[in-house]
Amino acid sequence: MIAADRALSSSARNASFQLPNTVVPRMVPKRTVEDLERVMLDMEQAECPVTHHFGPGVYVREVRMKAGTFAVGHHQNGEHLNVFISGKVLMFREDGTTQVLTAPMTFVGKPGRKVGLILEDVIWQNVYATDERDVEKLEARFITKSDTWTADQAQRLALARVEIPRVDYAAVLSEFGIPHETALAVSRNEADLVEIPLTTVQVAPSPIDGRGLFATSAFAPGDVIAPARVGGKRTQAGRYTNHSPAPNARMVARGAGVDLVAIAPIAGCRGGQLGDEITIDYREALRLSGLEPKCQQ
Repeated sequence: MIAADRALSSSARNASFQLPNTVVPRMVPKRTVEDLERVMLDMEQAECPVTHHFGPGVYVREVRMKAGTFAVGHHQNGEHLNVFISGKVLMFREDGTTQVLTAPMTFVGKPGRKVGLILEDVIWQNVYATDERDVEKLEARFITKSDTWTADQAQRLALARVEIPRVDYAAVLSEFGIPHETALAVSRNEADLVEIPLTTVQVAPSPIDGRGLFATSAFAPGDVIAPARVGGKRTQAGRYTNHSPAPNARMVARGAGVDLVAIAPIAGCRGGQLGDEITIDYREALRLSGLEPKCQQ
Protein backbone atom coordinates (compact mmCIF):
# COMPACT_ATOMS: atom_id res chain seq x y z
CA MET A 1 0.00 0.00 0.00
CA ILE A 2 1.08 3.57 -0.73
CA ALA A 3 -0.47 6.29 1.40
CA ALA A 4 0.14 10.05 1.40
CA ASP A 5 -1.42 12.86 3.41
CA ARG A 6 -3.68 15.45 1.77
CA ALA A 7 -3.15 14.20 -1.78
CA LEU A 8 -6.44 15.75 -3.00
CA SER A 9 -8.25 19.04 -2.58
CA SER A 10 -10.10 19.91 0.62
CA SER A 11 -13.40 19.81 -1.28
CA ALA A 12 -12.80 16.16 -2.16
CA ARG A 13 -11.79 15.31 1.40
CA ASN A 14 -14.92 16.90 2.77
CA ALA A 15 -17.31 15.10 0.44
CA SER A 16 -20.22 13.72 2.42
CA PHE A 17 -22.40 11.89 -0.07
CA GLN A 18 -23.00 8.17 0.44
CA LEU A 19 -23.94 5.15 -1.64
CA PRO A 20 -25.66 2.06 -0.23
CA ASN A 21 -23.39 -0.24 1.75
CA THR A 22 -24.36 -3.14 -0.51
CA VAL A 23 -22.23 -1.74 -3.34
CA VAL A 24 -18.90 -3.60 -3.61
CA PRO A 25 -15.91 -1.43 -4.62
CA ARG A 26 -14.66 -1.89 -8.18
CA MET A 27 -10.99 -1.67 -9.08
CA VAL A 28 -9.21 1.18 -10.86
CA PRO A 29 -7.37 0.23 -14.13
CA LYS A 30 -3.80 -1.01 -13.65
CA ARG A 31 -2.16 1.67 -15.81
CA THR A 32 -3.87 4.54 -13.99
CA VAL A 33 -2.95 3.16 -10.57
CA GLU A 34 0.71 2.60 -11.45
CA ASP A 35 1.02 6.16 -12.79
CA LEU A 36 -0.46 7.40 -9.53
CA GLU A 37 1.83 5.11 -7.56
CA ARG A 38 4.96 6.60 -9.16
CA VAL A 39 3.92 10.08 -8.08
CA MET A 40 2.90 9.08 -4.57
CA LEU A 41 6.12 7.20 -3.82
CA ASP A 42 7.95 10.55 -3.95
CA MET A 43 5.64 11.97 -1.28
CA GLU A 44 5.97 11.66 2.47
CA GLN A 45 4.14 8.48 3.47
CA ALA A 46 1.31 8.59 6.01
CA GLU A 47 1.22 6.50 9.17
CA CYS A 48 -0.68 3.28 8.51
CA PRO A 49 -0.07 0.86 11.40
CA VAL A 50 -0.65 -2.78 10.50
CA THR A 51 -1.55 -5.58 12.92
CA HIS A 52 -1.51 -9.26 11.98
CA HIS A 53 -4.11 -11.52 13.62
CA PHE A 54 -4.05 -15.33 13.42
CA GLY A 55 -6.69 -17.91 14.19
CA PRO A 56 -7.44 -21.51 13.20
CA GLY A 57 -7.37 -21.48 9.40
CA VAL A 58 -7.46 -17.70 9.12
CA TYR A 59 -5.13 -14.70 8.74
CA VAL A 60 -6.47 -11.18 9.32
CA ARG A 61 -4.44 -8.17 8.17
CA GLU A 62 -5.69 -5.02 9.91
CA VAL A 63 -4.73 -1.50 8.83
CA ARG A 64 -5.59 1.84 10.44
CA MET A 65 -5.54 5.09 8.47
CA LYS A 66 -6.19 8.69 9.49
CA ALA A 67 -8.63 11.06 7.79
CA GLY A 68 -6.96 12.98 4.95
CA THR A 69 -4.86 10.01 3.81
CA PHE A 70 -4.94 9.03 0.14
CA ALA A 71 -4.25 5.31 -0.18
CA VAL A 72 -3.41 2.95 -3.04
CA GLY A 73 -3.50 -0.74 -2.18
CA HIS A 74 -1.28 -3.49 -3.52
CA HIS A 75 -2.85 -5.87 -6.04
CA GLN A 76 -5.04 -8.49 -4.36
CA ASN A 77 -4.50 -11.83 -6.11
CA GLY A 78 -7.89 -13.36 -5.31
CA GLU A 79 -11.29 -12.88 -3.76
CA HIS A 80 -11.26 -12.49 0.02
CA LEU A 81 -13.39 -11.16 2.82
CA ASN A 82 -13.15 -7.44 3.67
CA VAL A 83 -14.37 -6.20 7.06
CA PHE A 84 -14.69 -2.42 7.20
CA ILE A 85 -14.93 -1.83 10.96
CA SER A 86 -15.02 1.95 11.26
CA GLY A 87 -14.62 5.13 9.24
CA LYS A 88 -15.56 6.50 5.83
CA VAL A 89 -13.68 6.22 2.51
CA LEU A 90 -14.15 7.90 -0.86
CA MET A 91 -13.41 5.12 -3.36
CA PHE A 92 -12.32 5.80 -6.96
CA ARG A 93 -13.84 3.45 -9.53
CA GLU A 94 -12.46 2.24 -12.87
CA ASP A 95 -15.19 4.08 -14.85
CA GLY A 96 -14.12 7.45 -13.42
CA THR A 97 -16.91 7.68 -10.86
CA THR A 98 -16.58 7.66 -7.08
CA GLN A 99 -18.50 6.17 -4.20
CA VAL A 100 -18.38 6.61 -0.45
CA LEU A 101 -18.17 3.55 1.76
CA THR A 102 -19.29 4.00 5.35
CA ALA A 103 -18.54 1.47 8.07
CA PRO A 104 -19.60 -0.94 9.33
CA MET A 105 -19.81 -3.17 6.29
CA THR A 106 -18.56 -6.55 5.10
CA PHE A 107 -18.04 -7.68 1.52
CA VAL A 108 -16.04 -10.06 -0.66
CA GLY A 109 -13.30 -8.09 -2.40
CA LYS A 110 -12.39 -8.85 -6.00
CA PRO A 111 -8.88 -9.28 -7.42
CA GLY A 112 -7.19 -5.97 -8.24
CA ARG A 113 -6.19 -2.74 -6.50
CA LYS A 114 -8.24 -0.32 -4.43
CA VAL A 115 -7.77 3.46 -4.44
CA GLY A 116 -9.40 5.66 -1.84
CA LEU A 117 -9.34 8.90 0.13
CA ILE A 118 -9.91 8.49 3.87
CA LEU A 119 -12.69 10.85 4.97
CA GLU A 120 -12.94 9.59 8.56
CA ASP A 121 -10.39 7.52 10.52
CA VAL A 122 -10.50 3.94 9.23
CA ILE A 123 -10.01 0.46 10.61
CA TRP A 124 -10.07 -2.08 7.75
CA GLN A 125 -9.43 -5.82 7.82
CA ASN A 126 -8.55 -8.18 4.96
CA VAL A 127 -9.38 -11.77 5.88
CA TYR A 128 -7.70 -14.75 4.21
CA ALA A 129 -8.29 -18.49 4.60
CA THR A 130 -4.91 -20.05 5.44
CA ASP A 131 -2.93 -21.82 8.14
CA GLU A 132 0.28 -20.00 7.21
CA ARG A 133 1.80 -17.74 9.91
CA ASP A 134 4.83 -16.29 8.12
CA VAL A 135 3.86 -12.77 6.98
CA GLU A 136 6.39 -12.72 4.12
CA LYS A 137 4.95 -15.95 2.72
CA LEU A 138 1.41 -14.64 3.21
CA GLU A 139 2.21 -11.46 1.28
CA ALA A 140 3.79 -13.46 -1.54
CA ARG A 141 0.68 -15.61 -1.80
CA PHE A 142 -2.13 -13.10 -1.43
CA ILE A 143 -0.81 -9.82 -2.85
CA THR A 144 1.41 -8.70 -5.73
CA LYS A 145 3.56 -5.61 -5.35
CA SER A 146 4.15 -3.70 -8.57
CA ASP A 147 7.52 -3.43 -10.31
CA THR A 148 7.43 0.30 -9.54
CA TRP A 149 7.02 -0.30 -5.82
CA THR A 150 9.59 -3.11 -5.72
CA ALA A 151 12.22 -1.00 -7.52
CA ASP A 152 11.56 1.93 -5.18
CA GLN A 153 12.01 -0.25 -2.08
CA ALA A 154 15.24 -1.77 -3.44
CA GLN A 155 16.61 1.72 -4.04
CA ARG A 156 15.62 2.86 -0.55
CA LEU A 157 17.31 -0.19 0.99
CA ALA A 158 20.53 0.46 -0.93
CA LEU A 159 20.58 4.13 0.06
CA ALA A 160 19.88 3.28 3.69
CA ARG A 161 22.88 0.98 4.16
CA VAL A 162 24.15 1.61 7.67
CA GLU A 163 27.85 1.04 8.36
CA ILE A 164 28.17 2.18 12.00
CA PRO A 165 26.25 -0.80 13.49
CA ARG A 166 28.30 -3.17 11.31
CA VAL A 167 31.58 -1.68 12.54
CA ASP A 168 30.41 -1.74 16.16
CA TYR A 169 29.22 -5.35 15.75
CA ALA A 170 32.79 -6.32 14.89
CA ALA A 171 33.93 -4.46 18.00
CA VAL A 172 31.45 -6.42 20.13
CA LEU A 173 32.82 -9.74 18.87
CA SER A 174 36.35 -8.58 19.61
CA GLU A 175 35.46 -7.39 23.11
CA PHE A 176 33.84 -10.72 24.00
CA GLY A 177 36.44 -12.86 22.19
CA ILE A 178 33.89 -14.43 19.85
CA PRO A 179 35.12 -15.45 16.36
CA HIS A 180 32.90 -14.23 13.54
CA GLU A 181 32.40 -17.80 12.27
CA THR A 182 31.18 -18.89 15.71
CA ALA A 183 28.70 -16.01 15.87
CA LEU A 184 27.36 -16.94 12.41
CA ALA A 185 26.99 -20.60 13.36
CA VAL A 186 25.03 -19.71 16.52
CA SER A 187 22.85 -17.26 14.61
CA ARG A 188 22.01 -19.79 11.89
CA ASN A 189 21.36 -22.71 14.24
CA GLU A 190 17.84 -23.83 13.24
CA ALA A 191 17.67 -26.33 16.12
CA ASP A 192 17.57 -23.37 18.50
CA LEU A 193 14.70 -21.64 16.68
CA VAL A 194 10.95 -21.75 17.32
CA GLU A 195 8.57 -19.73 15.13
CA ILE A 196 5.69 -17.86 16.72
CA PRO A 197 2.94 -15.68 15.18
CA LEU A 198 4.22 -12.09 14.96
CA THR A 199 1.39 -9.56 15.20
CA THR A 200 3.07 -6.12 15.14
CA VAL A 201 6.53 -6.84 13.71
CA GLN A 202 7.84 -8.40 10.52
CA VAL A 203 11.11 -9.94 9.33
CA ALA A 204 12.47 -8.27 6.18
CA PRO A 205 15.74 -7.31 4.42
CA SER A 206 17.78 -4.94 6.59
CA PRO A 207 20.05 -2.02 5.66
CA ILE A 208 22.23 -3.03 8.63
CA ASP A 209 22.86 -6.65 7.70
CA GLY A 210 20.97 -9.56 6.14
CA ARG A 211 17.48 -9.67 7.55
CA GLY A 212 16.12 -7.68 10.46
CA LEU A 213 13.02 -7.18 12.58
CA PHE A 214 10.78 -4.22 11.67
CA ALA A 215 7.79 -2.65 13.40
CA THR A 216 4.45 -2.67 11.60
CA SER A 217 2.74 -0.85 14.48
CA ALA A 218 4.18 1.79 16.81
CA PHE A 219 5.75 1.02 20.21
CA ALA A 220 6.34 3.29 23.19
CA PRO A 221 9.21 2.84 25.66
CA GLY A 222 8.43 -0.07 27.95
CA ASP A 223 6.17 -1.87 25.46
CA VAL A 224 6.83 -5.57 24.95
CA ILE A 225 7.53 -5.97 21.24
CA ALA A 226 7.62 -9.77 21.12
CA PRO A 227 8.91 -12.79 23.05
CA ALA A 228 12.56 -13.38 22.09
CA ARG A 229 13.07 -16.72 23.81
CA VAL A 230 10.35 -19.26 24.61
CA GLY A 231 10.85 -22.70 26.11
CA GLY A 232 14.61 -22.34 25.88
CA LYS A 233 14.56 -21.52 22.16
CA ARG A 234 14.87 -18.30 20.16
CA THR A 235 11.87 -16.87 18.35
CA GLN A 236 12.15 -14.75 15.20
CA ALA A 237 12.65 -11.75 17.51
CA GLY A 238 15.63 -13.46 19.10
CA ARG A 239 17.01 -14.60 15.76
CA TYR A 240 16.65 -11.54 13.52
CA THR A 241 17.00 -8.47 15.76
CA ASN A 242 20.15 -6.68 14.58
CA HIS A 243 22.80 -4.87 16.62
CA SER A 244 23.16 -1.11 17.02
CA PRO A 245 25.29 1.00 19.35
CA ALA A 246 22.22 3.26 19.64
CA PRO A 247 19.44 0.68 20.06
CA ASN A 248 15.71 1.29 20.39
CA ALA A 249 15.07 -1.96 22.31
CA ARG A 250 16.63 -4.39 24.73
CA MET A 251 16.28 -7.99 25.84
CA VAL A 252 14.64 -8.43 29.27
CA ALA A 253 14.57 -11.73 31.18
CA ARG A 254 11.05 -12.75 32.28
CA GLY A 255 11.19 -15.91 34.38
CA ALA A 256 12.38 -18.68 32.08
CA GLY A 257 11.85 -16.58 28.96
CA VAL A 258 13.20 -13.39 27.41
CA ASP A 259 11.16 -10.51 25.95
CA LEU A 260 12.18 -7.88 23.43
CA VAL A 261 11.18 -4.54 25.00
CA ALA A 262 11.18 -1.04 23.49
CA ILE A 263 13.43 1.55 25.18
CA ALA A 264 12.66 4.38 22.72
CA PRO A 265 9.70 5.37 20.52
CA ILE A 266 9.48 3.04 17.51
CA ALA A 267 7.41 4.03 14.46
CA GLY A 268 5.14 1.59 12.64
CA CYS A 269 4.25 1.32 8.95
CA ARG A 270 4.07 4.42 6.80
CA GLY A 271 2.21 3.76 3.59
CA GLY A 272 3.45 0.45 2.24
CA GLN A 273 6.82 0.83 3.93
CA LEU A 274 7.69 -1.05 7.08
CA GLY A 275 8.32 0.96 10.22
CA ASP A 276 11.56 1.37 12.14
CA GLU A 277 14.01 -1.48 12.32
CA ILE A 278 14.19 -2.79 15.87
CA THR A 279 17.71 -3.05 17.23
CA ILE A 280 19.46 -3.99 20.46
CA ASP A 281 22.98 -3.60 21.83
CA TYR A 282 24.48 -7.09 21.59
CA ARG A 283 26.71 -6.29 24.57
CA GLU A 284 23.65 -6.27 26.84
CA ALA A 285 22.26 -9.41 25.23
CA LEU A 286 25.54 -11.27 25.71
CA ARG A 287 25.73 -10.24 29.36
CA LEU A 288 22.14 -11.40 29.80
CA SER A 289 23.23 -14.84 28.54
CA GLY A 290 26.05 -14.93 31.11
CA LEU A 291 29.01 -13.77 29.02
CA GLU A 292 31.38 -10.95 29.93
CA PRO A 293 33.96 -9.02 27.89
CA LYS A 294 37.46 -10.44 27.83
CA CYS A 295 40.19 -8.56 29.65
CA GLN A 296 41.90 -6.08 27.35
CA GLN A 297 45.72 -6.17 27.38
